Amino acid sequence: MDRLSLLIKYAADAGRRAFRPGRHDCALFAAGWVKRVTGRDFARGWRSTYRSLKRGQQLLTEAGFADHVAYAATHLPEIPPAFAQVGDLAVLDDQAFGIVAGEMIYCLRSDGLGLVPRGHMRRAFKVESD
Repeated sequence: MDRLSLLIKYAADAGRRAFRPGRHDCALFAAGWVKRVTGRDFARGWRSTYRSLKRGQQLLTEAGFADHVAYAATHLPEIPPAFAQVGDLAVLDDQAFGIVAGEMIYCLRSDGLGLVPRGHMRRAFKVESD
């Protein structure tokens, strides 16, 4: 299956799940995609350890990270947003993670899966298959 088809399937499956901090939020949506593509699970040990985004942030701070984006930066190479390809991670205006799907970005919202224009991307991280 090509990367775009894999992403569409992943996003469709993710869109059927309710937004729940610590179980299914933007960071775990992104981490799940990275695991699907690379086999590496950067969210291991983080899932189900918090029930609010505030508590998730506190845990990251206690672990020595400024936020979830800083945590991702320790695991994935940062690239200029203009070079982001299908399947790379995007950091959006509000610091939420999304997944690049061409000219649009899949993002998880409290009311389900959404798409935002690529212009909302402020940072990007390369997701390469092993």
